[in-house]
Amino acid sequence: MADLPGAAVKRLLTKHGDGLRTSGSAVELAVAAAEDYVGRLAQEASASAQRDKRKTIMDSDIQRARETLGD
Repeated sequence: MADLPGAAVKRLLTKHGDGLRTSGSAVELAVAAAEDYVGRLAQEASASAQRDKRKTIMDSDIQRARETLGD
């Protein structure tokens, strides 16, 4: 079962996809892709916080993780 709500992902796809409709299978693939990205982002951000000997992921960790992942 997906952790991200499909309805929210579908709204984003419609909003950023020039208002085009989105098939159910496309939403499922987008949810899987988004969850994969957020998972990799969390892993990188966590590693950053741990390197700085913190137990809390901060804004700077997310920014560093995005740079590492190429965003």
